[in-house]
Amino acid sequence: MRRIAVLTSGGDAPGMNAAIRAVVRYSIYKGLQIFGIERGYKGLIEGDLKEMLIPSVGDIIHRGGTMLRSARCLEFMEEEGKKRALNILDVFKIDGLVVIGGDGTFRGAKTLCDAGFPVIGVPGTIDNDLAYTDYTIGFDTALNTVLDAVSKLRDTTSSHERVSIIEVMGRNCGDIALYTGLGGGAEEILVPETKHDIDNICKKILLSANRGKTQSIIMVAEGVGSANDICAQIHEKTGLDVRATILGHIQRGGSPTAKDRILASQFAAHAVQCLLDGKSSRVVGIRENKIIDMDITEALDMKSKFNESMYELTKILSI
Repeated sequence: MRRIAVLTSGGDAPGMNAAIRAVVRYSIYKGLQIFGIERGYKGLIEGDLKEMLIPSVGDIIHRGGTMLRSARCLEFMEEEGKKRALNILDVFKIDGLVVIGGDGTFRGAKTLCDAGFPVIGVPGTIDNDLAYTDYTIGFDTALNTVLDAVSKLRDTTSSHERVSIIEVMGRNCGDIALYTGLGGGAEEILVPETKHDIDNICKKILLSANRGKTQSIIMVAEGVGSANDICAQIHEKTGLDVRATILGHIQRGGSPTAKDRILASQFAAHAVQCLLDGKSSRVVGIRENKIIDMDITEALDMKSKFNESMYELTKILSI
């Protein structure tokens, strides 16, 4: 293992730059030559690689997004695209690859692994939807971004005695809604992992209003459906002033929290060490506060376990 490369793919997440920085500097410390691949698998297919030195990653640990940029690449999903990617890696004499991203990124990495090329995956996604690891890079920062928005919305919602429906990201994983719902004191949390009854929600809001509560916050994970549709349903059934706010891609931006910077640095260093130790087809993660690595196929096949106890706690505390 003399030359390795790093890429970021899929949706960007705060902390990706911290991970890139750690991959580059840990590699150089260990005597490796390190290349950065621009725009993920698209850049790999196009041969958009550049050597990275210590100064290349200066002053980026605190920056959101990814300095290597990211892009979708349908061509990589085709057999011809995979062959071209492997040819590019051979042309540049790359011995191993670190990929930073989510589920789709890892599935792309697996195709390279299946072809015999050494790849280690680092989980970078705000969705926290990779079952094998307790946390992914970017999740904590996204939580803090959403909580800041919830606090601001609660101010104006209280002033106008409204119900505020807040839609957050996460695809089919409700972790962002669940964690921010608990941390933001939401009255209701709607996530894909559980069913909800709009009539029960309306009843709870009305009972709270009868007790003198002037506002309500309802967190909605995007996998549940449109916040605007839920807003219309509640207004139709209750006659209350209901407003929907879709936070959107603001959740992906911003300077990463201390937790995400530290996690990214630990993950990235562990990934490089895996390559140096002769490991391949592995993904890095954290379980019970310990950095781990496991087989990529096994990791992708794992089913997410919804935190039922946390969900029940939100119901108890929102009475």
